Amino acid sequence: MSSKEMIESLTKEVKNARITVGIVQNGEMSFVVYGENGKILSNIEYIYPIHSISKAITGHLFARAIHENLITLENINDSIDQYLDLPPKDYYPTIRRLLTHTSGLNEPSSHLMRPKSATFENPWYGITKKMILQEIGGINLENKDYPFNYSNFGIAVAGLVLEKIFNEDYTSLANQYFRDLGLNNTRVDNGSGNLSLYYRWNSGNPYIPAAGMVSTVIDLMKFAQMEMDEAHPYAEYAHRVWAEVSVPGQTVPELDISIDAMGLAWRINFGNNYIWHTGGADTYRTKLTFNTNENIAVVILSNISTRENRTPVAAIASKIIKELH
Repeated sequence: MSSKEMIESLTKEVKNARITVGIVQNGEMSFVVYGENGKILSNIEYIYPIHSISKAITGHLFARAIHENLITLENINDSIDQYLDLPPKDYYPTIRRLLTHTSGLNEPSSHLMRPKSATFENPWYGITKKMILQEIGGINLENKDYPFNYSNFGIAVAGLVLEKIFNEDYTSLANQYFRDLGLNNTRVDNGSGNLSLYYRWNSGNPYIPAAGMVSTVIDLMKFAQMEMDEAHPYAEYAHRVWAEVSVPGQTVPELDISIDAMGLAWRINFGNNYIWHTGGADTYRTKLTFNTNENIAVVILSNISTRENRTPVAAIASKIIKELH
């Protein structure tokens, strides 16, 4: 199928469908909004939860800390107990292993998570920093790179380290960062926007660095262009290979999708040199992918669940990239 046919399939008979596709190519930005059955709608800039793309932002803030000499390149390999008040133990994960999902951490015990009684109820609502510190203090790991194991909990722990490095709470730090970049519609989710059913977050929730941000297609296209230009000198730290990994479940050869390595929370595909991240929870699905050599980026933002045998958003983004070549 073409990308247009894939979008038509995803939006089939979904009356409130809002799929926004943004393309950046050779410095030119454009976007299209699709509704039910792939119908092209007015170019409204919708505010979408970007969920796990938030992790890549967190990785960028660590890269910025390196550039501002708040930490060194070597400090990325520091144990987290150098920054956090934790019980004495022979080994705690390093910053690098948390950001590359090679720390060995799984998702936390069920007592940290709220049972979901309704769609769009945030399972992390009510979790506190104290709860995260208690949880990580009770986990025993070996001092080694574990196989890739995607962990929201690991990024939540990394976010606590970041707060110590900058001596600032994460929400204030991230929101000011977006203002500095001129991304005025990107922020920590406060429950407001022009779509519906955003997550509710308690103040200071430690999972915000992993999944708590919202953005728009124009802001994400601007961000992608900054990434491709490496407009900020610290971007190089975020994009470099910090761990080579193997993730068979994320490999789709016909669409050139794979995770071959990790930057600072960014996924890296060796086959086509694309750097990318996805996001998703409940019905919202997102993907941001770019290639610094080809100056191509694709952003796709969706408010449609792909759990009902619908075409995955990540596959549509990869198909668009292939069509651009």
